Amino acid sequence: MASLKELKGRIASVKSTQKITKAKQMVAAAKLRKAQAAAEAARPYAQRLEGVVASLAGKVKGDSAPRLLAGTGKDDVHLLVVANGDKGLAGAFNANIVKAAIVKANALIAAGKTVKFFLVGRKGKAVIARTFPGMIVAEYDTTTVRAPGYDEAQAVAEQISGLFFEGQFDVATLFYSAFKSALAQIPTEQQLIPVAVPADAPATSNAAVEYEPDEESILVDLLPRNIAIQLFKALLENMASEQGASMTAMDNATRNAGELINKLTVEYNRSRQAAITTELVEIIAGAEAL
Repeated sequence: MASLKELKGRIASVKSTQKITKAKQMVAAAKLRKAQAAAEAARPYAQRLEGVVASLAGKVKGDSAPRLLAGTGKDDVHLLVVANGDKGLAGAFNANIVKAAIVKANALIAAGKTVKFFLVGRKGKAVIARTFPGMIVAEYDTTTVRAPGYDEAQAVAEQISGLFFEGQFDVATLFYSAFKSALAQIPTEQQLIPVAVPADAPATSNAAVEYEPDEESILVDLLPRNIAIQLFKALLENMASEQGASMTAMDNATRNAGELINKLTVEYNRSRQAAITTELVEIIAGAEAL
């Protein structure tokens, strides 16, 4: 059994930890409101841009289609773009994204495909490097910025497009965490290249529409921008998901610390009472001996 001094030290230590987790919970809650608003504001624009691309893609066929839309005609080499955070203490936020990417990679490898990884953020690197050694072909460091924004998304999009035009891969798939609530973050995969036409995209109108310039020229400019916007949306979703997961994890840690403090306090009181009783018994026994 631990001594009274040890129990008192443990109670003080857990109380200090509880103060830290409570403070982090409050910080995450404050950041969550702003991150959630940004993620929700980006969704309509990203969805509408997908709809515009889908509408234009329906008018472009054959060899005239831009390469980002038509692809290479193969799906032998897959690039998995894994967007993670840079900090821990966020529950299973990072682990769930990495797990989804690993499941996809294993399925592709089992089908005889070649898999490569592009990492955005540093938390998933250790697991992926250990599970798939030598398969990480590129990384983007987000630790140098306070919060990844459109500039970072555009830089990542340019790197991915550059690898595609160099013939490094045939299909690129993005993995991130879609924010639903502070308690629910959904690991999501989205095909980036070739640009996939959403199944729920609005149907092309039968009205006669003339584009100036033509559809191919518009798509040449619009497709890279669409990739950057989808990456930007994913980064915003990740930021909201990370703060929600962090708030929930710190709330659970604070409550667990409180339960542990109560348990240790009961144990301390019992040990103290036992020590006092022992001392009384020894005093009484000594008095009777005299």
